[in-house]
Amino acid sequence: MTEDESGRELPGRRGAWIAAALLLALGVWVYSAGVPERPPGYFVDESSISYNAHLISTTGHDEHGVRFPLFFRAFGEYKNPAHVYLLAIVFLFTGPSVVAARMLSAMIGVAAGFVLGLLGWRLSGRREVGLLTALAALLTPWLFELSRPVFEVTLYPLALALYLLAVHRASRRARWSWADAALVAAGLALLTYTYSIGRLLAPLLALGLVLFARQAGLASILRAWLLYGLALVPLLVFHLRHPGALSARFKFLTYYTPQSTPLELAGEFARHYAANFDLWQLLVAGGAEPSIVSVRGTGQVLAVTFLLALAGAWLVLRGPRREPFWLYVLYGLAAAPVPASLTTSDFHLLRLAAVPVFLVVLAVPALAWLAGVEAGRRRRAALVAAAVLTLAQGTFFLRLYHAQAGSDDNRRRYDADYVSRVLEPALARPERPIYVADAPGIPGYVQALWHATLRGVPRGNFVKLGPATAVPDGALYVTTEDGLRRCRKLATSEPYTICLAEGEPSRPAPLPAGAFRAEVVPVDVPGALAAGARAMITVRVRNAGDAWWRARERVGEPYQIAAGNRWLDARDGSVVVGNNGRGVIPRDLAPGEETEITFLVNAPRQPGDYLLELDVLQEGVSWFGPRGSPTVRLPVRVE
Repeated sequence: MTEDESGRELPGRRGAWIAAALLLALGVWVYSAGVPERPPGYFVDESSISYNAHLISTTGHDEHGVRFPLFFRAFGEYKNPAHVYLLAIVFLFTGPSVVAARMLSAMIGVAAGFVLGLLGWRLSGRREVGLLTALAALLTPWLFELSRPVFEVTLYPLALALYLLAVHRASRRARWSWADAALVAAGLALLTYTYSIGRLLAPLLALGLVLFARQAGLASILRAWLLYGLALVPLLVFHLRHPGALSARFKFLTYYTPQSTPLELAGEFARHYAANFDLWQLLVAGGAEPSIVSVRGTGQVLAVTFLLALAGAWLVLRGPRREPFWLYVLYGLAAAPVPASLTTSDFHLLRLAAVPVFLVVLAVPALAWLAGVEAGRRRRAALVAAAVLTLAQGTFFLRLYHAQAGSDDNRRRYDADYVSRVLEPALARPERPIYVADAPGIPGYVQALWHATLRGVPRGNFVKLGPATAVPDGALYVTTEDGLRRCRKLATSEPYTICLAEGEPSRPAPLPAGAFRAEVVPVDVPGALAAGARAMITVRVRNAGDAWWRARERVGEPYQIAAGNRWLDARDGSVVVGNNGRGVIPRDLAPGEETEITFLVNAPRQPGDYLLELDVLQEGVSWFGPRGSPTVRLPVRVE
């Protein structure tokens, strides 16, 4: 570079640094605005991650006493370690804090935007492209929404951006050194241990590295695979020691059943895969994920970013060389929805968290074309227009977000009133300990432990009750169950109730033979359901036996009496799905008394004609039907 060229370059370089500093300040301001009040309250998953991070930072153990676990057991699933340990490091300096936890998430979002900007700069060789890429990433609604709560997935866009940066670095070399391969493998490992979708997506991305084999040689790819394989050894050991632990939740989310044929599974996958590229939700309506504040009225990706991504894909595919890195980005975008497409939910924002990252990266070729040295006035004008429109739609989204974040739905979702209406009234009572009794799927105990920790209340003030464990007489307890028999309600805030247990716990026992008689009358049962759909049904149940039916003490209690259903084949009456839905009796029923029960049923996965059989059962003993009680069979078309 000549002295004159250096003289011309220096102001441009200085201006780029000034622009980057201003953009960083803007990003920090935008992402920290409203922390920690928006979203309001604190989601149960946030409390779980934060509470375990606090325990790790102070004791080195998780809530179950496991020392420095690889995965964190929490209410029916195992949480991934990356975010918990990162937050634990923060808590070493700040102590347990909602502000610190949510600010960490916000800064992770800012970091993801700037790493994508750095990648855009390196891919294009132009600073303005890097700045515009960072701006687009920071204002992408999808990425912003993921950065607000304290979730495992919050770290995923940053992990993916760092991985793509490592892959691009390696792709510029004729042969990958062990250091290059190690960086790529480390990125894959980070994706694997950050969020559950990474256990499938990361291996898919590893497989896609073969696109670089012709350029860098197969030995380079094998090095990366070998190192990534070594990084998976701890996961494999954990799986062998805890069989099924990491896949238990997936079994409740997938449409796969043992009865499914390969052709049926392929059809289901194709349908869900197409739905996960729903352009209406992507560009107009926004998502509908209940665990984050998904803004309605604007898309999840900015319109300009999406159009630039389409143009970028066209430039990549029509290019004379079709560089391996850009083919890899297209491959990554195609692979990103695969984990989500194996579940029953469509356009699930968390499980599709990789999609917006690939779209932002794919916009870089179009931005580089508009900003190229040979670009005329029209291209430059288009580049300025793209920046202005990005700012305009991004600002519009941010205004909507802050207007909608405090809605009543979000307040309920994030337990915004838990402290004022549940914890503080419970702590103000003299009874100790305070028992916590949770319904399946509503783990309220972790809210008590986390928020009590923030107030310096010792953990010994709370006792978590296991399933079917009775509350002692006269004890104070907070529950997410409903319809409890021994509960004098002191305060409620959905789904929590503060109760005082009155009376001796019941002593459940098997019913005598003459009590297995019931009359079941359908009240509200649909005649048709979509395959795999869920529906609430209502039945009226009458005690036609000669003994009392005792209502439950706790969910899951032995000898519980409930209405339930099975799915039968309409042709021969054979059982297709047994033990499908349950609805327990809400109160004691004397002989001759009746009550209405509403419960959830799950339609079979395969379309066809079925019989919905309704019956009564005593858990752990018997269905009433085989004891001679009449059942009800209703034809239902599954479409």
